[in-house]
Order: sequence, then structure tokens, then C-alpha cells
Amino acid sequence: MAEHMYSAEEAAQILGLQVRTVRGYVRDGRLPGVRIGKQYRIARADLDAFTAGAAPREGMPGDPPRDRAEATARTAVEVSSVVQIDEIDLEARERLERTLAAATLAHDGSPGSLRVEPLYDAPRRRLKLIVVGGVGEAAEVLRIIDLFTRESPRAPRGPGAQ
Repeated sequence: MAEHMYSAEEAAQILGLQVRTVRGYVRDGRLPGVRIGKQYRIARADLDAFTAGAAPREGMPGDPPRDRAEATARTAVEVSSVVQIDEIDLEARERLERTLAAATLAHDGSPGSLRVEPLYDAPRRRLKLIVVGGVGEAAEVLRIIDLFTRESPRAPRGPGAQ
């Protein structure tokens, strides 16, 4: 079966751009397309690649019917969080970083997988952890950080802790 080819007008509607902008992208080579007579045509695969895999809005000519399960399966959710830990000494910081590194080894590095980037400000004894990944994986890392800061004698405790 032949792949559906969108007109510049249809592509502009899908992308939320002006038709003139889409035509310029095709002319410049930023969006793959072909000129047939006086019109540009853009393949569905090229449009999907241009939008980084985001599916076009429903209801466009040539769109196959999509059921709710397929749409839900394609939905990607990512969490980004910055955790700041004050008054953490070098030994506790290294222990926490090793623990988090071990926790992230289980993740395969695929898009949306878990990343934890530590930034340590030694003069202030402040550790910032940048956590990026799926909701479940990020929650797991935040639980580990919470347990670590509650149980570690060298890590700070919450307000009112004795």
C-alpha cells in the first residue's frame, strides 16, 4: 500500500505552522518532501521524523483510525527534578552518589530512561542532584534519597529532627 503524502497545507495544519513556512522548510531541505507540479508533497514518515515521532493530529486525510489503547501506549511522560541537600559531608555525598549510580544501572539508556547528575558545591557542602526519567524510576530515586537523608548520620535531617 502506498504511503500517504500530505500537501504543504495539510502538513502546515498538522505542525501548526504557516503554509509558507512549510514550503520554505521543504525548499531548504529541513523537511524532506517532493515537488509534484506546482505542489509540495510530504510523506507521513518524513513528517513524523520531523516532529520527532509525535503523531499528527487525528482527522487528517490518510490517517489510520487510532484506538485509545494505541494512543495511550505512545504517551511518554518524563519527570525532571532538582534535589538539594545542604550540609552534606564528602563521605556521605560519595556514599549517596554510589548508591544512586547502582540504582540507575538497571535502566537500559533508552529514551526516557533514568539519569541522575550530581553537582557538589564543596565550600557550601551542598549537593544538587538532577533527576530526569520516567515517573516510576524518578520516584524510586527520590525514595532512595529520602531514606538516605533520614538514616545517614552525616546527612542533614528534616526540620525538627533531633
